[in-house]
Amino acid sequence: MEPVAIVGIDCRFPGAPDTGAYWDLLMRGADGVGEVPRQRWDAKEFHSQAGEEGHTNTTEGGFIADPDAFDNEFFTISPREAAAMDPQQRLLLQSAWRAVEDAGIAPRNLAGTRTGVFVGIMGNEWAQLHLTDYANVTAQVGSGNGYCMTANRISYHLDLRGPSLAVDTACSSSLVAAHLAVNALLSEECDHALVGGVNVALTPALSIFYTQAGLSAPDGRCKPFSAEANGIGRGEGAGVIVLRRLRDAIADGQRVYAVIRGIAVNQDGRSNGLTAPNRWAQQEVLGAAYRRAGVEPADVVFTEAHGTGTSLGDMMEVKALGHHHADRAGKPMALGSVKGNLGHTEGAAGIAGLIKVALSLHHRVVPASRFAAKESKQLKLRDQGLRLLKAPLRLPAGPTVAGLSSFGMGGTNAHAVLESAPGHAARPEPVNGAVPGGIGAAVFTLTAPNAEALRRNLLAQADAAAARRVPLGPLARSSNRVKAGHRHRFATAATDTGELVARLRESAADPELLARLTGRPAERPRTAFLFTGQGAQYPRMTAALYEQSPLYRHFLDEADAALLPHTGRSVRDLVLAGDEAVHSTRWTQPALFAVGYALGRTLMELGVHPGLLLGHSVGEFAAAVLARALPLDGAARLVAARGALMQELPAGGGMLSVRAAPADLAARIESEPLVGVAAVNGPTSTVLSGDLEALERIGAELAAEGITTRGLQVSHAFHSPLMRPVLARFAKIATEVGGGVPEIPLYSTVRGRVLDGEAMDAAYWVEHIGATVLFGDAAGALLAEGPTHLVEIGPQPVLSGMVRRLDHPAAGAGPAHVLPVRGPESAGQALAEALAELYRGGVEPDWDAAYAPEERVAHPLPPYAFSTEHRYWARNPVRGPGTVADPTASALLPHREAETAPAPVLTLDRPGGPADPVADAVLGAVQLVGGYTDADIGPHDRLYEDLGFDSVMIMELKNRLEARLAGIGTLTVQDLLPRLSSVGDLVAFLRELGATVPAPASFGDVEENRALMEEERTA
Repeated sequence: MEPVAIVGIDCRFPGAPDTGAYWDLLMRGADGVGEVPRQRWDAKEFHSQAGEEGHTNTTEGGFIADPDAFDNEFFTISPREAAAMDPQQRLLLQSAWRAVEDAGIAPRNLAGTRTGVFVGIMGNEWAQLHLTDYANVTAQVGSGNGYCMTANRISYHLDLRGPSLAVDTACSSSLVAAHLAVNALLSEECDHALVGGVNVALTPALSIFYTQAGLSAPDGRCKPFSAEANGIGRGEGAGVIVLRRLRDAIADGQRVYAVIRGIAVNQDGRSNGLTAPNRWAQQEVLGAAYRRAGVEPADVVFTEAHGTGTSLGDMMEVKALGHHHADRAGKPMALGSVKGNLGHTEGAAGIAGLIKVALSLHHRVVPASRFAAKESKQLKLRDQGLRLLKAPLRLPAGPTVAGLSSFGMGGTNAHAVLESAPGHAARPEPVNGAVPGGIGAAVFTLTAPNAEALRRNLLAQADAAAARRVPLGPLARSSNRVKAGHRHRFATAATDTGELVARLRESAADPELLARLTGRPAERPRTAFLFTGQGAQYPRMTAALYEQSPLYRHFLDEADAALLPHTGRSVRDLVLAGDEAVHSTRWTQPALFAVGYALGRTLMELGVHPGLLLGHSVGEFAAAVLARALPLDGAARLVAARGALMQELPAGGGMLSVRAAPADLAARIESEPLVGVAAVNGPTSTVLSGDLEALERIGAELAAEGITTRGLQVSHAFHSPLMRPVLARFAKIATEVGGGVPEIPLYSTVRGRVLDGEAMDAAYWVEHIGATVLFGDAAGALLAEGPTHLVEIGPQPVLSGMVRRLDHPAAGAGPAHVLPVRGPESAGQALAEALAELYRGGVEPDWDAAYAPEERVAHPLPPYAFSTEHRYWARNPVRGPGTVADPTASALLPHREAETAPAPVLTLDRPGGPADPVADAVLGAVQLVGGYTDADIGPHDRLYEDLGFDSVMIMELKNRLEARLAGIGTLTVQDLLPRLSSVGDLVAFLRELGATVPAPASFGDVEENRALMEEERTA
């Protein structure tokens, strides 16, 4: 069959809260078994050493820690719904998210895709505890139970559109789920598949069953193939893997843990008993898997056995394996079973073994088996071509084949053949692009639903990066790609891992710094590029960025190559050499054009696509190229000719900046024919240009009137009547170049507005030389369009200050000013900080362009650190035989830190005045439906996105509102839906309908209301 790759893993087993801890437990040969936690049941009440009826012979098992912890806020699940959910659903939901992240995929990127979910599950004890409590069965309890929901809930919350199903074949469930997933991938029914297995022991029912069937180990431990084997010990846990067709994983550069070469499933049929193993069926399923994988039994180096530690089960499995491997003279196959570490995890047993095999192939070492020191002589393993691993087995270089068995109590058997990942898949090659990447620094990003989650995960990332040598580029790129999609967007720039670790820890510890480095964009970003004009140049401008950023270097080289035929000398070399000739007009204008073009194209290659463009004077040429109104070579020819022609003009011209409006200067200009208005940068910011003597006369008159003036250091009188001698020669060149209509809105400083279908043709560029630069008008028109970010494109900030003087937004309002280059010292760090600021504002960069090709490799990141603040557990305690429930004992409730008694309802934010009964009633109803407390809910909360409401909850809310409020008649869902954007919007809608509250008693007094809340939160 076509190989299928395991590209992502997450798991949680006894003594191992994550995948790394699981591998560590296996390599240490550690024991995850311990006392039954009191949270589950009182083991002493159910214990009988003799195994009496209704009792179990053990008080131990393999139990995970904190099974009641669930980060419902992360998945926008209301407390009431979370409390009703089977903890197996909760565990799988969190594990699925982390497994997708481990695959190098931002989980939200799978939304709407043909991704399948296949879950193996055997126990449904939560339903036994809650669906039999008929008086408290609610819609939430219904959807919180059922095998199907373990898979369907993952598909729902991640918006996955492929097959979604749960499988119960008892102990083989999760390996059978993997079989179905592989087949779905190979039939192209889905492109990604999530395979999970889960088991949480909530009652002693199966322990009692194992005891009564003579299968239970008194010490609660499985001892596979050991002389000490005396039965099954129960275990629990959850695991999820992500599968893809190997060819797709390789094409996308994903890390591959291992490859599934073949997998098969069959049934015992009519054997010695429904629960008795069938050796012949087992050996047949092994042979089918080998054939499908195209391997010989002798190719298999080790097998992860089902290995329960029961005498009959182990004997049948060994004989089935021996049928295929007994002739391996002198080279027996290694055998082990993770049940020796965890106990029998039942529905999760297959996934526990599958993950162990994948990790063994990935790390190229097979952990030793617990209890292997005393091998069972009755099994005669050597005669069957088998051996137990008493020490870790180091795997040789090259392909290694392994097997995995999982057999169901009812006779459904599964076997998989895995192989180590191809070398290029285990360590993927870098992703190369058409344009060299790298900006001279890294941008580390991380998103989370709220500030506290952000802080928690920043610390997790910092600790992981500090714990081992981590290359900064691959680390940051992986975080850019994987830790994305939430509302709170953190971004910071760094040049090495140590700097990054320090910044992450500082941000986590300092709320003010965290707030500065975090954005929560409320709207789609709209970015404007402002191109700086003449006067911003200096020797070696952007030289440090050129040295550090291959991406910027590429585009400056491109601009230089376009200019060279027209300048006769490399503009790039002149700038980088620090030549003072950069201040000479013939070089200034081409140099500024080259820098503007290179910076603009660098940002566009990084995924920052401007929606608005503006260039100040000569800055308009680079803007026109980015707007596709001019080709690069055409613009280069125009700029080179423009600078050279102006350089030929005689000296004697100058420019004067005046703090006055153009209208106030009109009379003086009219009397001086050699002086004109060069630029109007604002209402009282005017630049005059022309004959020096005339400017001196005007300046003296203005100074006498108390008007501030300042002479500008320029070589010529730009944008003045003194430019007329060059117009004819420039027009000839401009006619040959031509020009088109901008494809991106371009705010012309010739027209003082956006060009509306007007071409930037020869006539435009000729007029451009002598026309007044109407920057103030053009920038004002651009600001009126509401850009979110103004990015100044030039060697140092000039226009940003001018725009700030034009725009006077309220505190915290107005566009953000972004500066990729801040001056002579700017290098890659400044560009990275600009990109970080844009990301915080909602821009979605093309991250690959920010990194050199060798850095574009997947790097493993710590899994998402979910909150453990919220706890949800069973309403009905498990009681031993003959015990009577205490009517005064309260059920286990969802809980947090202790807090003061809540008021019955919240009030909306109102600027003073009495409480609003309608608002109070609405908020109280929302609290009850969602199971929220006072502190959880506010008027700006969105019912769907923030509070996790769905159609069932909306119906209940409608009914509660009708019961609580008078004057609204009978509401329809169609009436409500358009007004459910937020709690406050719903209140406003009900007020419009004339809602009133008849009397407080109509929906309960404080104590009654609170009691109802507590009751419904546990449902």
